[in-house]
Amino acid sequence: MRQVIIYSGEDGYYIAECPSLPGCITQGKTKEETVTNIKEANAALKEDDLPIPGENFDAMVVAV
Repeated sequence: MRQVIIYSGEDGYYIAECPSLPGCITQGKTKEETVTNIKEANAALKEDDLPIPGENFDAMVVAV
């Protein structure tokens, strides 16, 4: 399980980032497509036998 941040980009696409995997970022036209894409990106790391750090996060939402 990984923390994933999804937000709207300026071009109308959704963007997903996985903070514990630097550089693991993707996009999609819908939130559902974006979630699918980030799952595939994470799976590709395993398939390529790349080192995958453990997940350790503490999430908080702050209104600014």
